[in-house]
Amino acid sequence: AARLSGGENRLVSLPLSRIRVIMKSSPEVSSINQDALFLTAKATELFVQYLATYSYKHGRGKEKNALTYGDLSHTAEECETFQFLADILPKKILASKYLKMLEKEKRDGEVGEDDEEDEEEGDEDATVGEDVGS
Repeated sequence: AARLSGGENRLVSLPLSRIRVIMKSSPEVSSINQDALFLTAKATELFVQYLATYSYKHGRGKEKNALTYGDLSHTAEECETFQFLADILPKKILASKYLKMLEKEKRDGEVGEDDEEDEEEGDEDATVGEDVGS
């Protein structure tokens, strides 16, 4: 719980000092009002709660009675509301699968480059043939 001005106890689960540090990391922010700090903390808390609840309900959480990283990444990828988190919550893949993907991309890239070179050589041959015939 965090204690703010006015003697009121306002419950916030997130540490206000950390949120203040994050807010001050922005070059546009010079000072932070206590009310703004509290509202940012509460909004963040509610957002995280909504993300977790949505992911649990729409993922495999009900089956396992647990919320997993896979549920969160699936929500970020599939739900339009949370798509801005897709880069932050990517789907986990095995290192071996990732290495295979990199090899395939490299092979595809090399094949694509070879095709482009062949096309350019073909264009040059056609131009030379036209010049000779004139």
